[in-house]
Amino acid sequence: MPRARLAAALILAAALLAGESAVPGGQGFAATRTAATTSAASCPSITGTVSSAPTAAWLAQQASQSFATEQPAASPRASRWVRLRLHGQTMRAWVDYPAGRKNAPVVLVLHEVCGLTDSTRNTADRIAAMGYIAITPDMISGLGPDGDGDSRTLTGSGGNASDLVTAVPEEEVSARIGAWVNYGRHLPRSTGQTDIVGLSWGGGAAFRYAATGTRSVDSVFVFYDVGPPAVTQGCHRTEGLTDYPVDRIAVPVHGFYGETDTRVMTSLPATTAAMSAAGKYYEPVVHAGADHAFMRLGTNPAGTNPANATAERAALKRLKQRIRQSFVH
Repeated sequence: MPRARLAAALILAAALLAGESAVPGGQGFAATRTAATTSAASCPSITGTVSSAPTAAWLAQQASQSFATEQPAASPRASRWVRLRLHGQTMRAWVDYPAGRKNAPVVLVLHEVCGLTDSTRNTADRIAAMGYIAITPDMISGLGPDGDGDSRTLTGSGGNASDLVTAVPEEEVSARIGAWVNYGRHLPRSTGQTDIVGLSWGGGAAFRYAATGTRSVDSVFVFYDVGPPAVTQGCHRTEGLTDYPVDRIAVPVHGFYGETDTRVMTSLPATTAAMSAAGKYYEPVVHAGADHAFMRLGTNPAGTNPANATAERAALKRLKQRIRQSFVH
């Protein structure tokens, strides 16, 4: 089946296993590259290895950010795990609801390359506190041999969750994002409006999802990751390709970057130039002295770089303003 048809089928096949009621179908989205890319072929689907218990890498990541576990655990907001069946795979997401009973827009929060950990859930809880339904998908859940597994138990060829996260074909990443966007639009408390906030790897995934030409979201917020035209996902990510097109982007893209984040800062001029040449709305902001992952590092009480905490506070303030503006039109 062609990739575009596969992506559409994945959306139509999405059905909730537990929790809220999901409505199949809804607004579609494009999940294929345009002819502007020079990659020879799409990447093959991959399957991760499932451990019977949380992996050492995931436990170490959790331990390194134990400070981020406390806030979601103490949050007064209602939250729950939900699951979606998508093309024979069981995907999971953490959903935070804002206080009150009013309907609210949805913000999809995409995790870092290490998989879904409490750091991303911490950021999602802060977004829910702004008055939005925050959906935080585990973007590799269901990629085990039997359509099972999640960030706690899955690893890729190198023995880490990050190996699997970056190896998933681009079309499948976008299909998964689209499925969760579709799910969020049909929640009983949803207004049908949606933004995407992506952290590190999630930022790149969000940017590329915007590049599919989707109109199913209102704005995309990219935190410290390389954007197009660099090709950084799937089997072509190590080939140094710089031909990922931005000409189909139809929604505003806002960028949040750390000044000392060398890899990302090196790529930023090319992204800025490509967006400008294509006439697309792109608002990048660089935070002085901040490191990569400052949204996580800035909340660490033991952090040694005060610029990260300053950047985290400033980014949250700007994020709150821009999300609100995105839903008022």
